[in-house]
Amino acid sequence: MTQAQPKSPVAAVKPKELTTHGHTRIDNYYYLNERENPEVVSYLKAENEYLEQVLAPVKDLREKLFEEMKGRIKQQDESVPYKEGNYYYYSRFIAGGEYPIYARRRGSMQAAEEIMFDVNQLAKGHDYYNLGGVEVSDNEELAAFGEDTVSRRLYTLRIKNLKTGEIYSESIPNTEGGSYAWAADNKTLFYIRKDLKTLLGYQVYRHVLGTDPKQDVLVYEEKDNQFYMGLYRMKSKKYVAIVSDHNGVTTEYRLLEASQPTAEFRVFYPRERGHEYDLVHFGNKFYVRTNYKAQNFRLMEAPDVFASTKSGASDRTAWKEVIAHRPDVFLQSVEAFVGHLVLGERKAGLTNIRVIDQKTKKEHYLDFGEPAYVAGISYNPEFNTNVLRFGYASLTTPSSTFDYNMDTREKTLLKQQEVLGGFNKDNYVSERVYATARDGVKIPVSIVYRKGTRKDGSAPLLQYAYGSYGYSTDPSFSSTRLSLLDRGFIYAIAHIRGGQEMGRQWYEDGKMLKKKNTFTDFIDVSEFLLQNKYTSKDKLFAMGGSAGGLLMGAIVNMRPDLYRGVVAAVPFVDVITTMLDESIPLTTGEFEEWGNPKKKEYYDYMLSYSPYDNVEKKAYPNLLVTTGLHDSQVQYWEPAKWVARLRTMKTDNNQLLLHTNMEAGHGGASGRFQALKETALNYAFMLNLVGVTQ
Repeated sequence: MTQAQPKSPVAAVKPKELTTHGHTRIDNYYYLNERENPEVVSYLKAENEYLEQVLAPVKDLREKLFEEMKGRIKQQDESVPYKEGNYYYYSRFIAGGEYPIYARRRGSMQAAEEIMFDVNQLAKGHDYYNLGGVEVSDNEELAAFGEDTVSRRLYTLRIKNLKTGEIYSESIPNTEGGSYAWAADNKTLFYIRKDLKTLLGYQVYRHVLGTDPKQDVLVYEEKDNQFYMGLYRMKSKKYVAIVSDHNGVTTEYRLLEASQPTAEFRVFYPRERGHEYDLVHFGNKFYVRTNYKAQNFRLMEAPDVFASTKSGASDRTAWKEVIAHRPDVFLQSVEAFVGHLVLGERKAGLTNIRVIDQKTKKEHYLDFGEPAYVAGISYNPEFNTNVLRFGYASLTTPSSTFDYNMDTREKTLLKQQEVLGGFNKDNYVSERVYATARDGVKIPVSIVYRKGTRKDGSAPLLQYAYGSYGYSTDPSFSSTRLSLLDRGFIYAIAHIRGGQEMGRQWYEDGKMLKKKNTFTDFIDVSEFLLQNKYTSKDKLFAMGGSAGGLLMGAIVNMRPDLYRGVVAAVPFVDVITTMLDESIPLTTGEFEEWGNPKKKEYYDYMLSYSPYDNVEKKAYPNLLVTTGLHDSQVQYWEPAKWVARLRTMKTDNNQLLLHTNMEAGHGGASGRFQALKETALNYAFMLNLVGVTQ
């Protein structure tokens, strides 16, 4: 205890005035956005060194946690194969391999293995490597794929001949990984190019195999920078689709017959503010999942008129309703088969799978029998089958892959994630409870803990949430989480507003000028957990990442007294400055989530909760803040500035730690084991604060 405490780094103060709507903010650390500035890099490295000094007492625990979590992973592992065309495709890991090997076998799994990509080999010489968007041509001989070696999500498009193993010389940089589509001629390939400043995909190009990429033809350009773009080949293989999506507000599909690659893309249904839709092509019709006069979405059927009309545009008056809107059920996804229609639905915060016989119209739901779980339709590339592939997991059941015979209703477990190290699901208990928010709304909470853990306030508890973009945080399994549960922690997921767990209104009530509901919901769940003796204030921890990191920043400003420690991963905390700067990647596409601060109403509202702008002279809980130098989603300088400001303002002696991964971006390290070191850091930080060092 007499050992001198390490001295925390101090970022230089360089005031910058930022004036909007006649209101001036002083940002002392604005300059930290200079990524190439040696002073900035030096500061980030100093923060990393300080973290290591402060956490020196748990250095061995971090290593033990890493080895423990790594030890639960089956090193030689293989995915469940799926059949597409003439091949069975799968991925596998070798012992010690950080990355997967993608392979296939022709005709059956007894045939000779063809290795498509050994990512361990491709990643050699790179601190970071991500293979994105492998797309195989119709003749099954070529594969388009993307490579990101920086973690800025700027992928270089390459093409590999799967018969000869040759990777062709043509190379197209700055593409959207995963948005590649082959035409039916096996030589024409479509891809999305990204804007290097905003990192938004905004142009679709047509490339012909063997030609100079400089000759590629621009086939579509998105002029509205509030739209995100996607590109894919539909399951029926008849169409290539360009999808323009205005962040939960508007959707527009453009379609091209894959057999006519030089024809023009035509609009399926023109963009209309407030109308979102997506398409499944089947036979001579489209299934349209739409929110037209249906907040929770309904399913319509539209004739495939592209071949017979000049414009190609669908007439909405000709759409027929298949599944009506239901106020208590959110229609999430649709999968079509020759004899069946399968719907992914969400009710009372839980996912359901509904199967409808196309001929008899009889229907049924799959039964899962646990209080908190997640089930979803998996990849089903074939129409002509009565077997549905789906995934299932719960807080106590490892990720499982099933085949389900939709006629006989027989479930076959193909694979369950193997958790090594003596895991037994019967040693753990899960609960589903509801906390009442201050406005009377019931917030679902999914909880898991080890059997025998006392609920008398003595257990430490980690509360997690996200609560943005309509993204639902489902109660799934985590083998890494066992390292907390086995040391006495309770883990709770707060399904707060801003997600879509309880339907579309749940999302609407946690965005824009209602964003503060997300923060108060989280705090009200914390109060509920304390009142019901799941934990106590000196043992309650909170964690969230990205937009969930904004949530962490907001709650420590609003109720710092509630939490012993908070982990804010890649946190979006400098809301106003970022949303005012349209040159920052992804800003414009976020206006419908947070609002546009160039409008005073939104500026004032954001100013009232933006974590960086609301740091005050007061006591804060222990804080661990993490970021990546190359983060393309939340720029590293947001958490760096936040920590620098907190250092000068906070009145407590609690830990304030910043860790910058100098090689990675938003998703952290790229290897399957390297990422565990970041989890071990988070866990060691919390365990240390409650006196657990083993």
